[in-house]
Amino acid sequence: MTLSNTTNRTPPGPSEPLALGIDTETLRTLENLQSNHGNVVSIRQANGRQAFFINDPAEVRQLLVKHHARYRKGPGFERVKMLLGNGLIVSDGATWRRSRRMIQPAFTRQNVHRLIQLMVECAETRAAQWEAVARAGGTLDITQEMSDFALLLILRCIFGPDYEERIMASGENPFAFLSRDSARDLRVVMQVRESRQLVLDVIKARREQGGGDQFDFLAMYMSATDKEGQHFTDDELLDELITLIVAGYETSAGTLNWAWFLIAGNPQAEAVLLDEAARMLPEADSIDQETLTDMTYTQQLLEETLRLYPPVWLFTRRAEEDDALTRHDVPAGTDIYLSPYILHRTAEYWPDPEKFRPERFGPDSPHKKGERPYFPFSLGPRRCLGEYFSFLEMKVHLGLLIQRFRMTLVSDQHPELDLGINLRTQQPIILRPSLRETR
Repeated sequence: MTLSNTTNRTPPGPSEPLALGIDTETLRTLENLQSNHGNVVSIRQANGRQAFFINDPAEVRQLLVKHHARYRKGPGFERVKMLLGNGLIVSDGATWRRSRRMIQPAFTRQNVHRLIQLMVECAETRAAQWEAVARAGGTLDITQEMSDFALLLILRCIFGPDYEERIMASGENPFAFLSRDSARDLRVVMQVRESRQLVLDVIKARREQGGGDQFDFLAMYMSATDKEGQHFTDDELLDELITLIVAGYETSAGTLNWAWFLIAGNPQAEAVLLDEAARMLPEADSIDQETLTDMTYTQQLLEETLRLYPPVWLFTRRAEEDDALTRHDVPAGTDIYLSPYILHRTAEYWPDPEKFRPERFGPDSPHKKGERPYFPFSLGPRRCLGEYFSFLEMKVHLGLLIQRFRMTLVSDQHPELDLGINLRTQQPIILRPSLRETR
């Protein structure tokens, strides 16, 4: 595509060069740019590269959905690649398309529904531990609790019986460092690389056993083939499994961490959530996909949590060729910055954006579902494959535990944001659980 030389469609922006990264200062910079220059801003970066910050939902949707093939991953993904290898989150082009087609069948609703009982078991394990804390009048580090819960679940969903037999053979969880150390620095990168050998040993053992008839993500990934009938190589398989472990637990853990904080501070939302859970999930063994689908308020509460605290607060892309969006031309090589965190808190699109209002996502919402100024899981072909799995997991967790425990805030102080690759809290959220009377 050749851009028109007769019409200047470059967005407005500051004249001075700016440094952009994935940090608190970048968030402040982008917020100021949006406030001063509008929802599409042209930036000359300190490194000399041209960049656009796009906060217009129509332009965001066009770039991520209709024109996605004209862009590849942008600045900042080098750090992610060190951690995850060349898995689905990081890869581009033909490599990404092949992996996506191979992995997508594992996340069909039919397959995810087969994992509901595991979700229930992990929630029940957490409930037993919380009951002891509640009876003792103690407190919970809910940030750590949600990390442990989500990590246990994704490992069991990936490895099935091999989780107990091989992953936990030493009595210690070799992936515990992921939930115990929130840093994503070189030390964690090295620990992830060391864990690859353990995963490879499990893969080899599966092959020697002929695979069997067990159902888990590992089995589905190992049996996946591309158009030529080829399976993943060992290195490809390891990259995709490590990506699933890290991304699969972090998204749900972070969202549930914020959800419990918001529930504890909003009694009205808590009451509606509790009523729905009591009606829809009176017994743990009554949970099925139809019941979870009917938990509409729980869905709204989680979507509002994701509006306020999207797991990935900043996406980046780089234009591989000249492109033309609705109102602006994008020269090849331009870096693109997109922030769900900022878009979700823009009053133009979300009135009273700082307020926690789950009803925004109810039937009276002014936004049609497919046109919301909202992309916590990205949009288009690169939208997160695990989105449905994550919502089911979180619904099971909240639906069962809200009936047993009332959470109260220990501190009135709002948690500060940790703006790394994922949106976390700088300090753990501490809540005090109390047992509910039998309903």
